[in-house]
Amino acid sequence: MGIFSRFTDIVNSNINALLDKAEDPEKMVRLIIQEMEDTLVEVRSASAKTLANKKDIVNQIAKYEHDAAEWEAKAELALSKDREDLARAALQEKKKSAEAAESLSKELTIVEEQISKLQDEIGQLQDKLADAKSRQKAIIMRQKTASSRLEVKKTLDSSKVDNAMGRFEQYERKIDDLESQVDAYDLGKKTLQDEFAELEASDKVEDELAALKAKIKGANSGTEKSE
Repeated sequence: MGIFSRFTDIVNSNINALLDKAEDPEKMVRLIIQEMEDTLVEVRSASAKTLANKKDIVNQIAKYEHDAAEWEAKAELALSKDREDLARAALQEKKKSAEAAESLSKELTIVEEQISKLQDEIGQLQDKLADAKSRQKAIIMRQKTASSRLEVKKTLDSSKVDNAMGRFEQYERKIDDLESQVDAYDLGKKTLQDEFAELEASDKVEDELAALKAKIKGANSGTEKSE
């Protein structure tokens, strides 16, 4: 692919579209930047050659115009000396020089148009290159983040998580069973705290029983007196 065709492809390309189609956006953006930088170097080199060519054309035009002016002066001299034949020959040479200058002028116009277009496209490429570089880090970060999220999604959607949760539930049931066994082993065994609590409870019952007996006795005594 030639410099200018590749250059035009890059200038006219949509970077976002290229990245959307890329399997590896990080790699793609590096390639785009590298391609832009390489193309920019080549196009600037070609532009320098075109500018040198323009300068050469300008110098040739000036030379032919100078030659034409000299041949015209010689024609005038020949006529002043009654040498019409020499004057005619001088005018023929003048005509050749003028035509050569005119042809080169047309070529110069084309070259200048090419240079103008080239400079405009170089500006576009520089803008795209600057944009690509400024967005490179963001694009790479987005790609890495998206890849990480995708891995998480894949893991969540896979049976691995369900299997892991199932194992956790099994362990929890095993621990529940062990705790139940411990509770069953301790069932019926009294601690020191339990012994004192029973003594306190026994004292309260005895007190309540004595109070109830006294109440009944008092009630009976009152009945006997009334009779």
